[in-house]
Amino acid sequence: MSVLDALWEDRDVRFDLSSHLLQMALITPGPTDLQVLEVLEDLISKYVNIWQMKTRPGEVLIDCLDSIEDTKGNNGDRGRLLVTNLRILWHSLALSRVNVSVGYNCILNITTRTANSKLRGQTEALYILTKCNSTRFEFIFTNLVPGSPRLFTSVMAVHRAYETSKMYRDFKLRSALIQNKQLRLLPQEHVYDKINGVWNLSSDQGNLGTFFITNVRIVWHANMNDSFNVSIPYLQIRSIKIRDSKFGLALVIESSQQSGGYVLGFKIDPVEKLQESVKEINSLHKVYSASPIFGVDYEMEEKPQPLEALTVEQIQDDVEIDSDDHTDAFVAYFADGNKQQDREPVFSEELGLAIEKLKDGFTLQGLWEVMS
Repeated sequence: MSVLDALWEDRDVRFDLSSHLLQMALITPGPTDLQVLEVLEDLISKYVNIWQMKTRPGEVLIDCLDSIEDTKGNNGDRGRLLVTNLRILWHSLALSRVNVSVGYNCILNITTRTANSKLRGQTEALYILTKCNSTRFEFIFTNLVPGSPRLFTSVMAVHRAYETSKMYRDFKLRSALIQNKQLRLLPQEHVYDKINGVWNLSSDQGNLGTFFITNVRIVWHANMNDSFNVSIPYLQIRSIKIRDSKFGLALVIESSQQSGGYVLGFKIDPVEKLQESVKEINSLHKVYSASPIFGVDYEMEEKPQPLEALTVEQIQDDVEIDSDDHTDAFVAYFADGNKQQDREPVFSEELGLAIEKLKDGFTLQGLWEVMS
């Protein structure tokens, strides 16, 4: 299994893990089961915070913001927002099992608009529109500390860094990888080996080219045409083997299912060099898997606390929290999920026809950019 096949943090939206565990443990609690249910709730309330703040290898906490309200799903509930290099996480300070994890790869759009917060009233908030498994979710986060722009700057800047570092994580064909016959190195990337005279066996006759082995990926390009190339991050590699082919023994690399499950063959002569290269690639892949480099490079001026030092504080607010709001977190975050009926029709001069009245803060241009 590749690192990518096991990676969900940046590619998924998840809600209230403890609720799912409870449903699996006790589907239909009876009189005796209620006592067990209370014990489970207490245990999960104590330990779910360990799950939601536990980072996977390579995931780094970039910023930690207290006093953040999840205005759409948990309006009136004070919480904490964690910003990592793969996702953002929010959890309630009053009830730790109420939480949400939003991966950057799911984000379609980030904007700032006015929201109605129970704790701050009308105020500027961070709107995040996401898409996960063909379902759209909308999140609204409000900073309860007046005059603090960190919520907006942290999330937007880290998401931008994620979007501009896809070469670390994505399988690429025919990209701008080579300049003056040399590999264009990424930040934090180092070349460990360069092998000339490597045949790409993707066609019947093969193509002669050059092979680069780095600490982040494997790159091959044709000598006659630099644009005919492939970049395979270790994150995407499922297996590395030596197999027999009609060209003789060859290096065969299989990519992850998420990247398309490609099988690529390369002929390296002599056989001793082939075996040496496979050993080197397997070693670098093993090191990378233990501590992946995701390429999201961003540092806050003020360093947040390490994850080990973060604990859930039980803070009693001056507001009454309605527990019914947390019964179905999945529905609560649907984009426009709280809409009870169609809005009144209005005439659109841009389109020249009648349309449903847009919500405050939305424009046709903005919706078109999200959908396109």
